[in-house]
Amino acid sequence: MSPPSDKREGSLEAPTRHPLDWKSDAFYAEEPLFEELERVYDICHGCRRCFNLCNSFPTLFDAIDESESMELDTVPKTAYWDVVDHCYLCDMCYMTKCPYVPPHEWNVDFPHLMLRAKAARFKREGASTRDKILSSTDTVGKFAGIPIVAGVVNAVNNSSSGRKLLQKTLGVHEHAPVPDYHSRPARKRLKRLHGVSGDTAVATEATRGRVVLYATCYGNRNRPEMDEDLVAVFEHNDIPVTIAEKEACCGMPKLELGDLESVQKAKEINIPVLAAWVDKGWDIVTPIPSCTLMYKQELPLMFPDDPDVLKVRDAMFDPFEYLMLRHREQRLKTEFKQSLGSITYQVPCHLRVQNIGLKTREALQLVPDTTVEAIERCSGHDGTYAVKKEFHDVSKKIARPIVNKIKKATPDHVISDCPMASEQITQDLDVDAGHPMSLLRKAYGI
Repeated sequence: MSPPSDKREGSLEAPTRHPLDWKSDAFYAEEPLFEELERVYDICHGCRRCFNLCNSFPTLFDAIDESESMELDTVPKTAYWDVVDHCYLCDMCYMTKCPYVPPHEWNVDFPHLMLRAKAARFKREGASTRDKILSSTDTVGKFAGIPIVAGVVNAVNNSSSGRKLLQKTLGVHEHAPVPDYHSRPARKRLKRLHGVSGDTAVATEATRGRVVLYATCYGNRNRPEMDEDLVAVFEHNDIPVTIAEKEACCGMPKLELGDLESVQKAKEINIPVLAAWVDKGWDIVTPIPSCTLMYKQELPLMFPDDPDVLKVRDAMFDPFEYLMLRHREQRLKTEFKQSLGSITYQVPCHLRVQNIGLKTREALQLVPDTTVEAIERCSGHDGTYAVKKEFHDVSKKIARPIVNKIKKATPDHVISDCPMASEQITQDLDVDAGHPMSLLRKAYGI
């Protein structure tokens, strides 16, 4: 039965995120997991405010409405896993919709419960070959980035027969957008940044004025020009940029799979390197919101007692957040050579939940004769969700409201801070999938 309606006041306090107790045996035990799934699902059933966020909630509500009692008690336990499968940990229900998040006494954290379920299943069953490959961005990127291999991989990914084969063998939907791989990655293109001293940096109250670029898997292997554009814009604004001597995946794909041990392995590679740069007086920026969020939120919640993790968290910035902090203290150049016209800007979920405001829009609106319409809706991509055969059609349905708005607006540019989201949105439109940093560089004329 649903909770009594007279207890549904919700909390007016800011949401509080509890650390993830992922190293305890109870975290993975089936009985307490299903007890918590039942408790939270019943609360969600009585509320239903999240019906339009992702497909997890419609899946849950349909299962209840189609059950014999139209309550959770007659929903088969197999349906519980269908809800888990449709959650891609965007955190939007927690941050924007749910009135029962802590410090409310009901202590509902739907994304972390879904993560717990994914982790318990991964520990018990492992993962499919497809899911292991899709989440192994470092391994795939290194292999697909070999010069001859890159050409073959890109040819297969861009051919109808190749995509049909991928769907049949790996379950990667034949129409899902997949990125090209570059044999000359961003870290090689930007090797001049190694050894940059940052002696010319001008610190402000909010920033140290010099940054380490965490290139990200996608920025390094799939969209290297995005990293190059970021460096060009920052250097144009007299912000020295260097690049860490080594870098692994942030761990977000493995987190979404529930493979928390692999997240820890990635953390043990990245955190010591990044923390050392923080100790030397550098800030950190990443061009991908999911990677930024991993260091700002997910790793600190998994390792709340690791001082280096917290040190990196406090030095980690979204690039447009960083630029607008500089602008607030009159350190950003605003002499632009070219207007950008009309821009439709999809705000990624993993950026929205960072609670920094629409800094990308603010920065682009500094450009004269430029308008930016922000759409705060999910693209449905989530890195791997949209490319899986069983979820692709649902992901396109989630993106449809954004696509329809773009069709009506006919803007000059369509952008998203997440390049995967912009590719999903623009796939069926006669427009390029742009990145806001590339547009800002264009406006500067550099």
